Amino acid sequence: MGTTQQHPPSDLGPQAEGSGLAAGAALPAASAASTTPEVRSDMSGAASGAPPAGRRTRRLSLGSASGIVPLARDFTRQALYDWGWLPAATADRRAAAEDVLLVVSELVTNACLHAEGPEELRVSLDAKVLRLEVEDRGAGQPAPRQPHRAGRPGGHGMFIVQRLCLDWGVVRSTGMPGKTVWAELAAPA
Repeated sequence: MGTTQQHPPSDLGPQAEGSGLAAGAALPAASAASTTPEVRSDMSGAASGAPPAGRRTRRLSLGSASGIVPLARDFTRQALYDWGWLPAATADRRAAAEDVLLVVSELVTNACLHAEGPEELRVSLDAKVLRLEVEDRGAGQPAPRQPHRAGRPGGHGMFIVQRLCLDWGVVRSTGMPGKTVWAELAAPA
């Protein structure tokens, strides 16, 4: 049984594309508190260069936000609604959306636990691949725990990412501490 909500979240996340905001414009924050994350929606691509044509990207600044993991999941869920993944018409499409939300949770949780916290979440979609990127301040190298012990608590995050994703990896920041951990999942057919 899935856990993905089958109704749009309230006002969490950005407005849909074509909602009157210019590409790359900052969306209004829900409150004026300094812990409110910045949300941006644009047609730009990944951190490492020019985007492929037709790539849609959402960015969520997480630097000092509280409740980061549920915030990241809600932000990603809203993007999936806006991009037509949700509400899911079939069990396969629902499972694909749940996989995306689980991978977001794992990547953001790992950044919280092992990398001094996440700075930014980027969710990008082109015709065939959804790419998740979590930028953090840590110097460590994420890796699935070897050997994986399914019956033991903890240590399953990167194993889950490895099993659910087409590919994943790490891009190091040049000249400063930190990295971007990325993962790619297939878009539902």
